[in-house]
Amino acid sequence: MRRVCRAGRGRPGCTGLAVRGQLLALSPPRPRSCPPGRAAPREPRGQRSMTPRKKLKGLVAATITPMTPDGKINLTVIRQYVDYLVNEQNVKNVFVNGTTGEGLSLSIQERKQLAEEWMCQGKDKLDHVIIHVGALNLPECQELARHAAAIGAGGIAVIAPFFFKPTNKDELVAFLQKVASEAPEVPFYYYHIPPLTGVKIRVEELLDGIKAQIPTFQGVKFSDTDLLDLAQCINKNETGEFEFLYGVDEQLLSALAVGANGAVGSTYNYLGRQTNLMLQAFAKPDFALAQRYQFLTGEFLNFVIKLGFGVAQTKAVMTFVSGIPMGPPRLPLVGASSEFIVKAKAKLDSIVWPKGD
Repeated sequence: MRRVCRAGRGRPGCTGLAVRGQLLALSPPRPRSCPPGRAAPREPRGQRSMTPRKKLKGLVAATITPMTPDGKINLTVIRQYVDYLVNEQNVKNVFVNGTTGEGLSLSIQERKQLAEEWMCQGKDKLDHVIIHVGALNLPECQELARHAAAIGAGGIAVIAPFFFKPTNKDELVAFLQKVASEAPEVPFYYYHIPPLTGVKIRVEELLDGIKAQIPTFQGVKFSDTDLLDLAQCINKNETGEFEFLYGVDEQLLSALAVGANGAVGSTYNYLGRQTNLMLQAFAKPDFALAQRYQFLTGEFLNFVIKLGFGVAQTKAVMTFVSGIPMGPPRLPLVGASSEFIVKAKAKLDSIVWPKGD
């Protein structure tokens, strides 16, 4: 499989994938900004050499979905977005179509288009592009998993279904296995976020025997404050075969202390540079400095949470920090107020980071 980039509607763009010499149109032609060119050809399934995979660690930005004022996804700024993350925030891993990206508020076609664009624009710039393929029904999850595999995603992640919920480990694993099997060569992550799904099956329990049922199981995006569960998972992971990426930004330092490999979060879109410095301080180790960075991140988040902070407000913060227009959220979410924007910007500008950052 290889990517084919060719002109579309007067602008260069990636319009499909070449699979065994045939063009597979993944989405309708549209104006794009991908430069012409091709990715390196991939060997047919079953004949690919098993090259060592670069371990996913450090920061992963939970990407925002840019939208136009009338609520359509805005693919034209993804190139600028990638460059901003890499050059300004020193973040080279992304998690696409998750909670911050309003993935469950997007159509299947929109999610595919976003996945394609992040893969296209991130080529030779990003280390890992993880695509969230979770949905409320199994067929859509499987369709998105197949699509992610076809475009060469570095991994897929799945949230637990949360209308009709799995009630025990076996039910959850059965669902995850059905999705993972549609992308049998792509690393698979379970996206654990019980505050939103209401699915409170402990990850420690989930891990028992998981590799036998899901051979591609790579790790967990752990978006919960239950550090006991996280610590027990890491304690069991003696061989280090699994990756545990923490998803509660204001508690990252605590997760690092019990052994988390890295983190997936929304604040790494605009506070990635400062959080990377916290990771460096922790690794030295300079715990006092690491603690200072964590406290300052917490000071900002504590302030905006009191004002009312969610995806819409995250889009507003990213817009004024990066200068990239993220647009409004999709209903039922409503945009951040002008009062919030003024107060949040003033608060962020007032923070004095260590070493002048």
